Amino acid sequence: MAIPEKEVVAVKVWGDLACFTRPELKVERVSYPMMTPSAARGVLDAILFKKKTNAAGGLVPAFHWHIRRITALRPRLVDGPVADRPQFISFRRNEIQGKIAPRTVGGWIKEPASAEPYLVDSAGRESVGGQNRTQRNTLALRDVAYLIEASVDVGPFDANDPPVKYREMFLRRVEKGQCFHRPYLGCREFACDFAAPDGSEQPLAWTESLGLMLYDIRFGSDGANLPGFFMAAVKNGVLHCDTVAASGDGEPPVKVLGWGESA
Repeated sequence: MAIPEKEVVAVKVWGDLACFTRPELKVERVSYPMMTPSAARGVLDAILFKKKTNAAGGLVPAFHWHIRRITALRPRLVDGPVADRPQFISFRRNEIQGKIAPRTVGGWIKEPASAEPYLVDSAGRESVGGQNRTQRNTLALRDVAYLIEASVDVGPFDANDPPVKYREMFLRRVEKGQCFHRPYLGCREFACDFAAPDGSEQPLAWTESLGLMLYDIRFGSDGANLPGFFMAAVKNGVLHCDTVAASGDGEPPVKVLGWGESA
């Protein structure tokens, strides 16, 4: 069933850098040219996310964000002519090579004397790069801005927990600039600003088929994570990624590959 437009919320985000890493090129990070639906969901979750207790007594998300469409906008802080498509920038940066296991941290808490520093600098290490640090190239986007449009999915309708409650909460938090943690564009170090749309937004004059793009990842309770992909296409700056309703110009709902018929 199509979702009425009146139930859609919108927020614009912008930042100096963004990197929506292509999973097939993760050693040397290469960004998709467009924000992915999963990155858009992450931005909305940073602004409003809530859990509730289910019938079994466990905590589950009270609702899910259903991303309808993402629009690439003219950068807010860039004067003069703007290219018709997103612009890339390449640079090298330091990244850690691994993570400390939770069991190891638990052992350090029980026996503080056994704790060992996790050094990522090269001073005194066995090699110039250090034991836990590596330099990698990143092909990121620069001077980006997006308009994210989404709706609230609460699952089976509950009169005591209607979607309008979360929509109103979200709009109030956007208006006040509130968030649970700073939203970011793909990587946490690429923080972004956000605000309510004011009608001055200008989409990029950009039309291109992007091929397979990551839609989102389903995180299973058993630890198995299942990625889903879809055939992405940008038309006049707009990425249609609604799995329920058709786009404004008649494009059918997108089909997520990798999640089976339940998608």
